[in-house]
Amino acid sequence: MAVRLLSHELSDLCLGKPALRSIPITSTIAEVLEVLKTSDDNFVSVWSCDHKGKASSGFESAGGFSDDCRCVGKVCMVDVICYLCKDENLVSPSVALKEPVSVLLPKTPGLVVHVEPSCSLLEAIDLILQGAQNLVVPIKTKLSNKRKQHQKPSPTVTIHKGREFCWLTQEDVIRFLLSSIGLFSPIPAFSIDTLGIISPDILTIEYHSPASAATGFISRALVDQTSVAVVDSDGTLIGEISPFTLACCDETVAAAVRTLSSGDLMAYIDCGGPPEDLVRVVSARLKERNLNGMLEHFTMSMSSGGFASASSSSDEESMTSPVSPLPRSGRYSRSMSYSARMVRRSEAIVCHPKSSLVAVMIQAIAHRVNYVWVIEDDCSLVGIVTFSDLLKVFREHLETMA
Repeated sequence: MAVRLLSHELSDLCLGKPALRSIPITSTIAEVLEVLKTSDDNFVSVWSCDHKGKASSGFESAGGFSDDCRCVGKVCMVDVICYLCKDENLVSPSVALKEPVSVLLPKTPGLVVHVEPSCSLLEAIDLILQGAQNLVVPIKTKLSNKRKQHQKPSPTVTIHKGREFCWLTQEDVIRFLLSSIGLFSPIPAFSIDTLGIISPDILTIEYHSPASAATGFISRALVDQTSVAVVDSDGTLIGEISPFTLACCDETVAAAVRTLSSGDLMAYIDCGGPPEDLVRVVSARLKERNLNGMLEHFTMSMSSGGFASASSSSDEESMTSPVSPLPRSGRYSRSMSYSARMVRRSEAIVCHPKSSLVAVMIQAIAHRVNYVWVIEDDCSLVGIVTFSDLLKVFREHLETMA
């Protein structure tokens, strides 16, 4: 059984994965917004087919992959929100949205890595532990090459030289390992405290602090695939400002980030859409600061129903799942244009130091997050456990199996 697990290639993990939606690196941020608002995925891949600029595009590759067309990164609504939070962009968001998508791409190298389908599971885990968020893998499609050549090109379908691509994430690998969890016995039953995988390196902001002070933390959390903890003056965990939640909002949340406290921002992105009193506060403060460009953009979004509550099977499933013991109220929220997505509230997903490794795995996967906060019985924040931390444990065990 162990030999069979080690023999798996990434092509095995790609079964059933959808082809990537993509945009060219020459696209504007406004065009990116249109794609994000009509996509079921929180991220869209950015591709460069400028062969002259290949050497300086900043991408990474593995396994000797040498295709000319390359995925050079990914963007989501959080990238746009943090970008619009800058002073100069709040003054004139319409101008800011005309900038090329390249200004949104993080400077951290190696977040997206091209690999071949024959890449082994061990190699994939090593790449993730080195910092890769997404592994871009060519996939086989039912369309013949002849049909692809005559297929009408789509601006959001990733077909390069007759090939389509999918990408694999940390979550995909963790799910795969969970399906063979018995092979790792007794390690899955060990507590995360015993395994020493609780990281004290966390991003926190005080409940009453301006949310704008967390903008840099939000950007870092997006790259690290974690979140920003919201705590009280005693260090008790109240909730979180999560990139996973913000990614299901629209770009006008930038106005709320710049005008509300951290606690009010949690309420703003929670509970079936922003409360009317907070909408009025945001509008008033934008007006006070003469941010007329963002005020106009914000007002138009609110008047057109930028947020609306909706229920779906994914909502019901999430509502019945165990969540933080920290009390909050309201329904799940989503922007109208994101009705097909599972979205989350600002509640923090938590565990305790004595929680088992497998319990934390299941908890994170159930809530579609890459991390779980670790708290004591009094809700004081101890640290965080991430998928990367879990993968380190499995990698060490796979080494012995090899």
